[in-house]
Amino acid sequence: MAVATFKEWPKTPRLFRDITITEKLDGTNAAVQVVPVAELDGWMTTGDEVVHFFDPQPIAVVDGFAVFAQSRNRLITPGKETDNYGFAGWVERNAASLVEDLGEGIHYGEWWGQGVARKYDAKFKTFSLFNTARYADIAFTTPSLDVVPVLYEGPFDESEIDDALIRLQHRGSVASPGFMKPEGVCVYHSSSRQVFKVTLDKNDLGKWEQTA
Repeated sequence: MAVATFKEWPKTPRLFRDITITEKLDGTNAAVQVVPVAELDGWMTTGDEVVHFFDPQPIAVVDGFAVFAQSRNRLITPGKETDNYGFAGWVERNAASLVEDLGEGIHYGEWWGQGVARKYDAKFKTFSLFNTARYADIAFTTPSLDVVPVLYEGPFDESEIDDALIRLQHRGSVASPGFMKPEGVCVYHSSSRQVFKVTLDKNDLGKWEQTA
């Protein structure tokens, strides 16, 4: 027989709190995981030697950290059948500097540019991190690593979202100057800790279309 239990209604976030508007990049979702080896289970004995083994296998182990790469849906590794647009290969080549630049944690971003989705007329691919506040003051040493462009930071204001879209529509991408078909914006709402997207296609109708 089922027994009812009390479950409270979650707190309602306030709408008029700070937001961060960034350019939404059209590539493929990706992440770098940097995990202390000590937190990973797996030890085995081979003869008289006790060694660490990993399941799944990291792309690299650097200074006591295991480095993994992932796409939106799975962990990925370098290789024609196992990678996603070469992201895992890039992580493998730059594992040491990624550990230095990013530190422990899961680091989400967009892998975009040459040969991926919108392509942006780019001659190479870039990994742009989503969390602008976390990485704002880091001088990255890893090549092709940056942060998504911030278009506005401040109190919630729908007109700021409209203005950001208008600027993208008429001036083109901030991440890839000269590319005139940007996708839209992402809006991070600090109180709800949610990210919302608004695109320049027909899925999101708004004031900016009146200027087209």
